[in-house]
Amino acid sequence: MGGFLSELGKKLAERWLSLLVLPGTLYLAVAAIAHTLGHTHPFDLARLTQQITSWANRPATSTVGGQVVVLAAILVGAATAGLAAQALGSLTERLCLAADWPAWTSPLRRLAAQQTTRRHDRWTRAARTWHHHREQDAQALARGRRADPAARQAAERAMARIAPEEPARPTWSGDRLNAVAVRLERDHHLDLATLWPHLWLILPEETRTEITTARQNLTRAATLIAWGLLYLPLAAWWWPAALITATLALTGRARTRAATDTYALLLEATTRVHARDLADHLGLGPTGPLTPETGDTLTHHLTPSPPRHPPTAG
Repeated sequence: MGGFLSELGKKLAERWLSLLVLPGTLYLAVAAIAHTLGHTHPFDLARLTQQITSWANRPATSTVGGQVVVLAAILVGAATAGLAAQALGSLTERLCLAADWPAWTSPLRRLAAQQTTRRHDRWTRAARTWHHHREQDAQALARGRRADPAARQAAERAMARIAPEEPARPTWSGDRLNAVAVRLERDHHLDLATLWPHLWLILPEETRTEITTARQNLTRAATLIAWGLLYLPLAAWWWPAALITATLALTGRARTRAATDTYALLLEATTRVHARDLADHLGLGPTGPLTPETGDTLTHHLTPSPPRHPPTAG
């Protein structure tokens, strides 16, 4: 038991150090640089070195007690900045995925609705072009001639850049995850929200580890955007901080899209591969491939019964 607790403590310390303290310490360092150099001398290393030397020679930092206090203050400040980034990252992830956007407050809900409508209109035009090329290629194939697929593939890529399925959310990442539920319902009559908690319990450990890692990567990508936003106020004192913000935000956006795509692929593939196992585990449906009929049976079996009708008053 002692060895387990010791190993657990080491892992927690490593996560605390890597996720909170190190990024927070870098943030505090950049904040100190911004305060010292300002807009007029943004890259004056001599000025920065002089200021650091001045801080080091102060009486408060020349004693062991003073150094301990300074170190503790840095650790607390770094951890506080890290916690702020984690909290802002959770909000950023919620905005990126936008799963509950109809329940947002009125100004955000209106903006999300307008963005969803714009994306839906763009996707509809792109989808019409794709279907047009598909029909042309099918007609050519019926005449015994194989058409060049380049135009059809280009139209499909243009449509997928907007959303993989008909947009229902204001962001690409949100629609990428929503596409998993849409496809499973269309192909197998499976309700992913109802099915997933039960499916998770029977998945192999390796599969659960892969999915957990993909989900954590999505959270880290959103947190990277949050760090970029935290650097933005420093641009008021030191303009290069704006470049840091732009770099982190763009990198975080790219990583968020990539992590969302990977996570969505794993969710869909895992459900398609193991939903049949869940049906067998519950003794539902005939053996063989997962059919829409089995999907209906599985979804109905796993859906909780509704609350009883309240008694009539009086």
